[in-house]
Amino acid sequence: MDIANLIQTVAIYALPVLFAITVHEAAHGYAARHYGDNTAYMLGRITLNPVKHIDPVGTILMPLLLYFATSGAFLFGYAKPVPVRFGNLRNPKRDMVWVALAGPGANLAQALAWGALFLVLSGAGVTEPFFLKMCQGGVLVNVVMFVFNLFPLPPLDGGRILVGLLPHRQAEMVSRIEPWGFFIVMALVIFGVVSALWMRPLMTLTYGLIDLLLTPLSMLLG
Repeated sequence: MDIANLIQTVAIYALPVLFAITVHEAAHGYAARHYGDNTAYMLGRITLNPVKHIDPVGTILMPLLLYFATSGAFLFGYAKPVPVRFGNLRNPKRDMVWVALAGPGANLAQALAWGALFLVLSGAGVTEPFFLKMCQGGVLVNVVMFVFNLFPLPPLDGGRILVGLLPHRQAEMVSRIEPWGFFIVMALVIFGVVSALWMRPLMTLTYGLIDLLLTPLSMLLG
């Protein structure tokens, strides 16, 4: 393992990853508070302080171990989820959808912001590879988080959105998966199912959407 390459990779991705997980989790808490649940607010989780959202194992140890074990071919990590008491929401079934969407929505917005910054720096004649690669890394990290978290299986955001959209009987059946959902998702990730059938197609569509939304800025700077 090339230690110099690892240090460079960490330096490029550190800021985008910290922003991605921090704003993602804070967005969940803010949306929950907006719809009637103050749990995250009372626990100090509606904050842009990354320390409040970092899980020592999921955010730091696991990604580093996977990086070394797979030579950077496979990375996975997670932050401390923001606590939400769905029963406190004014309309639990409906509002659950918006609370769940807030996290991935924040990642999509950040992907657009990093993409816009890349265009601005390029248009200003900045050629320093570190900053340009950081912008590209910011887009990648947030697109990955946006798409992965929308996978329709609890406890991922997509699973909660599905539960909120389905009729009560079907929603109850899907919600029963949640205690084992993490392990099911991990198995699907390890066997390449999530990557082949979900991540790649939706990431392609998301990149296309970002390119489309940034077209006016690209034309203006071009």
